[in-house]
Order: sequence, then C-alpha cells, then structure tokens
Amino acid sequence: MMLPRSRVVVAASSSSSSAAMTTLLRRLAFPWDAASRRPISSASSISSHARPIFYDAMTGSSSSSSSSSSSSSSSSHHPYRRLLSSSATIVSGDTSSPPSPHTTTTTATTNDLPPRESMHYDVVIVGGGPAGLSSAIRLRQLSSGMGIDLSVCVLEKGSEVGSHVLSGNVFDPRALEELLSHGASFVGDVSEGASSSSSSSSSSWTEALLESQDSHATPVTEDAFLILTESGGSYRIPNIFLPRQLHNDGNYVISLSKLTRYLGNIAEGLGVEIYPGFAADEVLYSEDGGAVRGVATKDVGITRGGKMGDAYERGVELLGRQTLLAEGARGSCSESIISKFQLREAAGAANQHYGLGIKEVWEVPPEKFKRGFVQHTLGYPLQSSVTDRLYGGSFLYHQEPNLVLCGLVVGLDYENPYINPYKEFQKWKTHPAIRTHLEGGTCVQYGARVLNEGGYHSIPKLTFPGGMLLGCSAGFLNPVKIKGSHCAIKSGIIAAESVYESLTRGEGASDRTVASNGEVDPDEELLEVTEYAENMEKSWVYDELREVRNCHEAFSRWGVGGGLIYTGIAAHLTRGREPWTLPVPVGSGPGGDKTDSKATKPAKEFQPIQYPAPDGVLTFDLLTNLQRSGTYHEDDQPSHLKVKPEVADVPERVSLPVFAAPETRFCPAGVYEYVDEKLVINAQNCIHCKCCSIKMPGEYIKWTVPEGGGGPQYQVS
Repeated sequence: MMLPRSRVVVAASSSSSSAAMTTLLRRLAFPWDAASRRPISSASSISSHARPIFYDAMTGSSSSSSSSSSSSSSSSHHPYRRLLSSSATIVSGDTSSPPSPHTTTTTATTNDLPPRESMHYDVVIVGGGPAGLSSAIRLRQLSSGMGIDLSVCVLEKGSEVGSHVLSGNVFDPRALEELLSHGASFVGDVSEGASSSSSSSSSSWTEALLESQDSHATPVTEDAFLILTESGGSYRIPNIFLPRQLHNDGNYVISLSKLTRYLGNIAEGLGVEIYPGFAADEVLYSEDGGAVRGVATKDVGITRGGKMGDAYERGVELLGRQTLLAEGARGSCSESIISKFQLREAAGAANQHYGLGIKEVWEVPPEKFKRGFVQHTLGYPLQSSVTDRLYGGSFLYHQEPNLVLCGLVVGLDYENPYINPYKEFQKWKTHPAIRTHLEGGTCVQYGARVLNEGGYHSIPKLTFPGGMLLGCSAGFLNPVKIKGSHCAIKSGIIAAESVYESLTRGEGASDRTVASNGEVDPDEELLEVTEYAENMEKSWVYDELREVRNCHEAFSRWGVGGGLIYTGIAAHLTRGREPWTLPVPVGSGPGGDKTDSKATKPAKEFQPIQYPAPDGVLTFDLLTNLQRSGTYHEDDQPSHLKVKPEVADVPERVSLPVFAAPETRFCPAGVYEYVDEKLVINAQNCIHCKCCSIKMPGEYIKWTVPEGGGGPQYQVS
C-alpha cells in the first residue's frame, strides 16, 4: 500500500482542511501485515491459505500453493462460507424482532452524523486506474512545465493502487508512449526518490518496462484466432482474414494491475496525492444542484446493525474545481451523474451493454510455456452454430515467467436465465485447444469484472458542470479490438490537457490556484470543460471506435457467422468508412434499446443446464476459486449491496418464480442465494465486478461502495 507523502497542499487558512488531512492520515496509519498486505485486524480473519501465491512473491516471503488444487465439496472447508455465517443479510422476512447477525437495522440518519471535514484541490480524480492516473500524471507534467501549479488528488477504493484492476491484458502501448514522452520514467521506484522528470523520449517505454523489476511485460510473438466446436475440434482463421484491429504486432502481454502500480509511483513522484483505501461514496453538488463540486469518502466504523461503532469516523469532503470520474465500467458515482445530468439522452447514445469477463492466472511447467503466445476464440461453449447470437469469446495469453492468463467474456444480453457464466468458463477450459495449455499447471489467481461492449453508439455526453467522464466510465473500449486500457490512458491525457487549459488560460482563468494557496472557492469555478469532448472526438480513440461502429450490431443481427463476415468486410474493404451506420436494432442485443437485465426471458422457455462437476485440478468450484481473489471486507459493516426500496418485492415475487433466480448463477462470487425462498446477500464475497447492478431482473440492486480497502486483492491480473 502506498501511504501518501506529506506533500499535499491545502489552503493555508483552512482549519477544516487541516482537520480533514489529520483524519485521512490517521485512517491510513493502521498497522499492515507485510505478508498478506492487509490490515493486521483483518489478516487474522481469513485463513492464510486464502492468499494467492503471488502475495508472497510480491513481498519476498514464501507460501504454499497447495490449496489451488483442492476443491472440497463441503462448504464448511471454505473460509468465505464461514465468514458469510455472520455477515450475510437476509433481505426479506420479519425484521420486527431484535436484530440478529443475519439482519440489518436502520442505519443512522443524516441528522445523527457529525459534519464532514473538507479539503480543497484544483482537481479531484475518482479512481486510481489507467485513466485516472494518466490524467493525474499529465496534469502534474503540465504544472511543472507551464509554470502554474495545480494540486491533484486521486481516490482509490482498493487497499492499494492496482488491487481492484483486472484485465486480460494484451496492451497497446500507443497512449502510454504519448504520456511518458512528456517526461516520466518507468526505470526505478519513483516513490523512493528516483527521478520522475527525465524524458523517456530517447528510449521506448517498453524497454524501461521490460527492464524494471518484476514487470514481466512480454512482447507478443504469435497471434491465433480459433473457432472451437462442441465435439472438441478447432479451426484456425488465417491472420490475413482477421480485422487488422485483432492483430497484436507490437503489443505486450502485461499485468494491468502492475502497470497501474507503476503509474501510481510516477504520479506520486510528480506530486500527486494518492489515497488508496478511500472509496468515493457520495457526489457533492453545488447549492442549486446544478454542478458537481467534489465527492465525499465513505464513513467507516458503522456496524452491521447501522450503529456508529467505537472506531467510527465520518467521511471527508474532497472539493475540486474539476472532478474527474475514472471508476471503470459501471462506476457508482459515474452512473449517478450520468443519470442526474441525463448524459446519455444529451448525446443521443444507446444504452450501454456489458460483458462479464472471468479470468484465471496459471503457473505452468516450462515445457508448456510459449512466450508471447496470444489466442482468442469464438464458438464453444457459448455458440453452438453460426447463427447463435450469444455474444462472447475467450482469451489465452502466455506471459513471463511461465504464466498463462486465460478467461471468458460473456455478453450480459443473454436470454437464458439458466446460463452460469462461471461454469461456462470452467467448461471452456476442458476443450482440447485450451486444456493443452493448462495441464500440469497450478491456478494462482481468480477474478471477474464487467466491461463495456456498447462501443461508439453508447458513449454518453462526456462533460457536466464541474467535471467529466474518463476511460471506461465513459465507455471507451474497442469491442472488436477487445482493448480499452490504451483508450483510457489517452482519454486521461486529453482530459488533463483540456482541464489545465481551461483552469489556467480559459475565459476568466486565474493564476490563483489551490496549490498556490490562492483564495479559490470551488463553488465559484465549477466550469464545464466542453473542450474535452471536442478534443476526444478529434483523437484516434474516436477514429478506432467509429471504424468498428457496425461490427457489434452485425453480431447482434446475424449471429457469429454474419458478424464475422461483416467484420471482415469492414476491416479489409471499407476500413470503417462505409457510408451507412446499422440502425440500433429493436431488441436486447448490443446497441439495442433494452438493457441487459430486460434481455433475460422467463425460465419456462428454457431447460435447466446441467454443467459437469469440477475436478479440482483443471476446473474448480466457485468458493475454491474465490479464495484466489484475495477478497476481504470488514465483517461488521452494513451490506454495500442494497435492495432498492421501490422494488424490494422483486426477488421473491419476480426473480425467483419467473426467472428461476438468475442472480444465483450469474454472480461470479456466490453473493446471492435463496434460503427458504428468501433472498440472502453474502456481501462478504463480493469481488466488485458490478454484474449484479446490470443483470438483475428489475435491476433491484444498487451497488454502493463498502468501506475503503475492501474487495479483491489482485496482484498479477
């Protein structure tokens, strides 16, 4: 975990800012266990074998990975199931009796809570991923080079930068090279005093990354695209027929969580204040509600019963002249703002559609390792014919040292409520074309996360008074290229340049900033930086997305076969310049006018799917794999997965009887179950994938942030 240095700059006259800083520093000062990278108080709450082997690899200690090959069928053998016994929330039933460990009471009202302390910054960034950190780095680069200093802070809900980042990842270095060419180096640990201002223009960032300790970035050496059949066969599509956006020449297989940690070090070296373990819980608006003035962090120390415990501390307000939202796909603050300011309607954008990506990391024997090998597939197990419209596919990448990163992406617009994405993923690994890469290896990490699939048609209006949307919060993922991190970094760069220009040179701009202790009131400078959207539309990000704007719609209309044919034509003949745009189809497919939740059809139209039992060697039961995510939440806190009061009867009245409880199958962490026909929410299991806020019948779940630092602990994802 990166503790913030003492270089935060606040208005000297603000006593509330000083108090807020004291609160933040005190909350960051709790003791941490060096091996588990968790607070000592929480490290003892979970069995040591629940830690992935790479926790110890990162800290230089040793551990056994023997648990990765075990798959006991008894739930009592799983630490997650034991933890659930005291933290699960039964949503329905009589709650008039005294509270028990299985029920929650009414939380404290706003009137019961003490006032928040506040801190002022020029720019507040929510989310310490590629987009947020790139924006922070570029802002500080401009501050150093242009002479007007802007103070920047980054809030990250994970316990450390990178711990909540999950991706494939075959990385396109284009945007990162642009960022680092302005002056910052990968070589050395910036946070420990290495230079962060030396220009990297004379040498590629890739060389620096490859030379840096423990990065293991691996150049792509071979690209394969297969169609898998149910009978165990596979057909390789020659690369010459593939869209050029599926070619990975010059790209690298990386760990995106490690990359964000490097970016975090660079940002800190440039003077950015990073606060890991602090979740943005509430968007703060101006008095008239017409502009965003910042965010408030999550209160901590509220008990499961809704009481203020002995360790209670009120959240802190972080106020900025601009608030940049870079939370990733389906971010809670981002979705709140998109709804409040009607940003989709303002842009004429279609509803966003999502896929659920489920991933494992394997250590394989040297003889199985194919350095830099990249493989993508369609077909089995998601599509059984060329007309099948179930969108999704797989990836399998070989990364040094002897790692295989494999996963399945399932489009959440599927109709059959009996589909279980996690079990489809396990079944996919049994195909001979996949099994051969994993046999003899050991699974060392597991995770899941939703990703945007709507593409160009689903991008909302990017700006609002007081802030803007970055990266996957805005939907900048290329659904054909299956990449979004390069677009996220580029959006961060453009956002930073647009904000800096507006705050320092725009109409009414002043050289008085929060960083220079100026008398700046954020309420008076809540600008809408519309230049950001204009600059994004002129960038190569929009060129990429426009080029493939029709491909997803083609899959939705004509299935796998038609989609592949159209994508090939668009790639080789029109290059995205076709004079037409496929109209948004009426229905539930990508680009459609229905949400993914409405795509689910009643269970009576389908037969239950019988999935093979896990063998504990190649395939695993869910709770065994969940241990490999390192997920932990403070036990004594209210559930962060909240049933919306207006649809509180949907679980028992609609989801269970009509749709056969699909939430018990689509959740990749076993959060939802029904006991005696009553919904039980095991929030302790949540890996923050956000799937439940998207696919629930009636969208009855509101995903909110838990106490900061809770959630998965990804290290090599």
